[in-house]
Amino acid sequence: MARRKKIYEGKAKTLYEGPEPGTIVQYFKDDATAFNAEKRDVIEGKGVLNNILSEYFMQGLNDIGVPTHFLKRLNMREQLVRAAEIIPLEIIVRNYAAGSLSKRLGLEEGMRLPRPIIEYCYKDDALGDPLVSEEHIAAFGWATSQDMDDIVSLALRVNDFMSGVMKAVGIRLVDFKIEVGRVYEGDFQRLIVADEISPDSCRLWDVETNQKLDKDVFRRDLGSLTDAYSEVARRLGVLPKGAVPMAKPTLIN
Repeated sequence: MARRKKIYEGKAKTLYEGPEPGTIVQYFKDDATAFNAEKRDVIEGKGVLNNILSEYFMQGLNDIGVPTHFLKRLNMREQLVRAAEIIPLEIIVRNYAAGSLSKRLGLEEGMRLPRPIIEYCYKDDALGDPLVSEEHIAAFGWATSQDMDDIVSLALRVNDFMSGVMKAVGIRLVDFKIEVGRVYEGDFQRLIVADEISPDSCRLWDVETNQKLDKDVFRRDLGSLTDAYSEVARRLGVLPKGAVPMAKPTLIN
């Protein structure tokens, strides 16, 4: 389909006006960033993999009654999604200690947490997406008390679904982040899962070896990012044949 007016360009995706009111075309780029975009590469094929994988997870959530913005995949790099008013929070669900949680609390990486822990970060690249509490969220009006109840419910349902899907193919869901948006139906508002769910937004470890199959491969220089993402897609049975060129990443200075 012909692209329309660009609405927004982020680090990993570009958004365009959709063909119908209330829709958006979401284009997945090959850009990889880490450490608040201090480290950057263009990794050929990454956008294709994230598009296919996000479709798989979002459609799976839709199928079990967890509302998302996903409508359909349009081609190898684009999908049609429902427009939503994004709540300015990253919702992080942690099942095991890793990343910033390990550093903040001195926890051994890989330690299973007593229960899933939900954290919130304020979406602001200039500030480094700082960790915030429900007190901050209420005080600054980013979400209501009812919104927060709904966000927690959505996050835990996503966690249950994703944990089960990953476990079935020998992958541990260490943690993940989602974004949530508001949609309006007449006088009523409801919250839906938005943005994407992909190895860019999850920590995924092989159950037997703890091999990293997520963006930590890029953050920590552990090998080929496309190889890692392709392995996730292969295990899930969604790897598109011949769709991921295994070219050498091009460094952006």
